Amino acid sequence: MADKFTVGNIIRMKKKHPCGNDHWEILRVGADFRLKCMGCQRQVMIPRRLVEKNFREFIQ
Repeated sequence: MADKFTVGNIIRMKKKHPCGNDHWEILRVGADFRLKCMGCQRQVMIPRRLVEKNFREFIQ
């Protein structure tokens, strides 16, 4: 599962960002992920285990 996430992928998550969008671009992969919301362009750091738990599908 660790190898399927790469920088530049667009993913859909289970929970939505407060702006209402659930699509995220992966900017950094490691113990923590840096994700950018595709709706409001904000960036957040999320632990790997939460990304793997809430991941739904690849968009791009």
